Amino acid sequence: MTTDEPAVREAGAESTEGEDAEERTPSWWHRDHPTFIALAGFFSGMLSVMLVPGAYAGILRLLFDYDTAERLFPYILLILVVPAVLAVVPRTRRFGTYMLIGMALTTLVVLCVASLVLYFMVRSQA
Repeated sequence: MTTDEPAVREAGAESTEGEDAEERTPSWWHRDHPTFIALAGFFSGMLSVMLVPGAYAGILRLLFDYDTAERLFPYILLILVVPAVLAVVPRTRRFGTYMLIGMALTTLVVLCVASLVLYFMVRSQA
């Protein structure tokens, strides 16, 4: 055993060079598991819908006056180009598809909750 190998191993486990190389590579969960890619794509889409428009509006407001920032804000729709390109490229197709699903479902949930809150607020005033 060399000094760079761990001192304690599982009982009865013998080490070879191939096993040491496998230990250094990422586990199967991070490389090839389809659920990992789907979850990462979905939550990337969800976060991009929630964070990017707010950050973009804040940066526009800091750099430009109100009228210019209002005129430039619709360019935020260019964010839809990223998952669309990812969904077309064969290697990232699964990630891009789930990113689009995450974006669509997050937008749908936000709009439904906002409309219900608005409905109940208006109804309680009457």
